[in-house]
Amino acid sequence: MRVAEWSHCCCVAQGAAGLAKEEEVETSTIKGGVDGQNTPESATCYKIHLPAWNTESAFCDTESALTGARMLAGRSSSQGASRGNFRLHVVTWNVGTAEPPNDVTSLLQLNSQNAVDLYVIGLQEVSATPLRFIADMAFEDSWSQAFMATLAPMGYVKVSSIRMQGLLLLLFSRQAHVPFIRDIKTTYTRTGVFGYWGNKGGVSVRLSFYGHMLCFLNCHLAAHMQYATQRVDEFEYILDMQDFDMQNTPHILDHRLVFWFGDLNFRIADHGMHFLRSAINSNRFNLLWDRDQLTMMKKKETFLQEFEEGPLNFRPTYKFDRFSENYDTRPQKTWLGFNGKKRKPAWTDRILWRVKPKAPPPEDGEEETSSQDEGEEFSLKVLQDTYTCNLDYGVSDHKPVISTFSLELKKKFETPLVRVCAEGEWSTDHDAIATYSILEPFASSNWDWIGLYKIGFKSATDYVTYTWVKDDEVSSIDELVKVYISKEEIPLLGGEYVLCYYSSTMQSIVGISPPFQVQTSKAAIEQGLLPENICGLDKLTAN
Repeated sequence: MRVAEWSHCCCVAQGAAGLAKEEEVETSTIKGGVDGQNTPESATCYKIHLPAWNTESAFCDTESALTGARMLAGRSSSQGASRGNFRLHVVTWNVGTAEPPNDVTSLLQLNSQNAVDLYVIGLQEVSATPLRFIADMAFEDSWSQAFMATLAPMGYVKVSSIRMQGLLLLLFSRQAHVPFIRDIKTTYTRTGVFGYWGNKGGVSVRLSFYGHMLCFLNCHLAAHMQYATQRVDEFEYILDMQDFDMQNTPHILDHRLVFWFGDLNFRIADHGMHFLRSAINSNRFNLLWDRDQLTMMKKKETFLQEFEEGPLNFRPTYKFDRFSENYDTRPQKTWLGFNGKKRKPAWTDRILWRVKPKAPPPEDGEEETSSQDEGEEFSLKVLQDTYTCNLDYGVSDHKPVISTFSLELKKKFETPLVRVCAEGEWSTDHDAIATYSILEPFASSNWDWIGLYKIGFKSATDYVTYTWVKDDEVSSIDELVKVYISKEEIPLLGGEYVLCYYSSTMQSIVGISPPFQVQTSKAAIEQGLLPENICGLDKLTAN
């Protein structure tokens, strides 16, 4: 049911994001309910609010909360946004159609003392048989489930994902950053079988992170030694074809920061098997760098030179015997049978990044055009902390590659778009009240909704229940809006929860309430329905 609900909620048109000429601008559309019902008669859709602060207004029934919000917004506008340091963890892994291992803790370096703010995980060759692929479209695939089950208890939320056949890209964020990740868009490009098949190509996610435009691109390019030029052509084709329908960043290279990673399939040319293995076994990887095809192609192609990569001071990640640290000792199977040829080791799995170059000064006689990056050449800094592979995992003939980055950036905003709160006591004994108020202008919609989430929720779809916002009633920041959730929708068992405001136009959560307690139903206690008795039962059975 939730998959269908989510599908209806996310299919709304995106056209009003740039309108801001009047205090309130409306664009007609058809509202589709989260229950799957379309209601053409309620075609009042996008509204853009340009509110002003009102010193007399109350917020969440506490003047102190509103005062704190005002101070925060005032500090951002008068003194300039503060700088933040963030840690980014990127993984790329060709999983060879295997199921996920039982434990991905080492892959995510969860035992590290350095807390991660964003996890970006790009997988290739996820099992995509027809039956399996259809099932994965209806439900979360096994790899997504494994990562969510591991990261959600640690306070991370899946903010976006995209799947194209065997390619999968997942983005997780620490919950505190979720309201500041906005304007999420995803797209994909096929390059297999002359662009008609998705076994090769690229999937990408773009977003605004504290106002900075980031893009993550996961690729699986053409295989085999002789196709180095074709791999470059495929990458250039992906860059040209992907369009995000965003005015300021329509293409990948328009973004302030781009991460490019995946099974890029570049090989080590010329060197024979004996020399390769001798250099690898002695950890003299530098002897192989000059014949790495990607390194060689970067010397020829100017656009590749804009992408940076750390030194390849780790073992080539392909091709291994499964569940082993030995390189390819098994005969290769061909359509004619088996032969004794073995694949040469190579750094097929790579992680690169690109900071958008500063625009050149205008030539004589030309007017200087405004740019979104004007005056921001020092507003974002990227430092690669680690670049390595993990030999612990053997489910695939590739080893996963991991890179961690430090991002230093100037936060363009520090106030969420919406402040949402739980009013009074919440339990199944009476209807509950949620309040929200607009803190910053944005293209709100009748499709926006507020969800109830248990602490440790995995993604925006992992809600317990929801209620539509009263978008047509919101006109200014000083208005406190109340919405109701039926007592029938509240969990019988008590626990700690949060409320999240989901923006359909931005495809992201733009406000999260402080944690609050849902009380265990008094009626359930009186009837002897103790937690151990109703665990696993639905509400109808429990009642």
